[in-house]
Amino acid sequence: MANIVELHQIRKSYGEGTPVATEVLHGLDLAIAEGEFAALTGPSGSGKSTLLNIIGLLERASSGELRIDGQDTAQLNDAALTALRGRTIGFIFQFHHLLPAFTALENVMMPAIIDSGWATAKAQDQALRLLDQVGLKDALHKRPAQLSGGMQQRVAIARALSLSPRLILADEPTGNLDTHSANDIFELLESVNHTQQSACLIVTHDPRLAARCQRQIQIVDGQLLP
Repeated sequence: MANIVELHQIRKSYGEGTPVATEVLHGLDLAIAEGEFAALTGPSGSGKSTLLNIIGLLERASSGELRIDGQDTAQLNDAALTALRGRTIGFIFQFHHLLPAFTALENVMMPAIIDSGWATAKAQDQALRLLDQVGLKDALHKRPAQLSGGMQQRVAIARALSLSPRLILADEPTGNLDTHSANDIFELLESVNHTQQSACLIVTHDPRLAARCQRQIQIVDGQLLP
């Protein structure tokens, strides 16, 4: 099976060229296969979010090689990185970052609107299908303030899937939810992974959820444990 993510000797420093330069990732090697369901765990400050942001093309590594879907990202300019990110990666965050003035349906359609420049019938059909899939077909026209935390996270997951990404990155997607809602969200991600074969990398502090993943990747002090 091919890899959707490949990292070789990835390093990340902040404040480079200053007296307070700090390296937070120390030469990481990592591969994530197509369709894999993996947890990224580690203590606070270990580099989890930094690593996720680099894989998600939100930050550039200071050095090393990162390939996403076979493409060497170091060779891509900002516009090409944005296109690759939008085409390949879906993001889910602990805080949903839904647009408060828009309905659930409009929020889910937003990536497609940004991608094509307008709301197409295809984008609407896809958004309706996804909201039905996440159990929110009766909440299409509700705004985020009218939804519970778990329902908002379901909208965020539907939005992340709107362009059928091959890789889903989730940063503490259940950290803001009660145990029941967290389990529902995790089961939903498992279902997406199984039915769509989207690779999933989930940052979590919950050892019970991490144990349910196919693979656990541990990072401590900016280094991956063997």
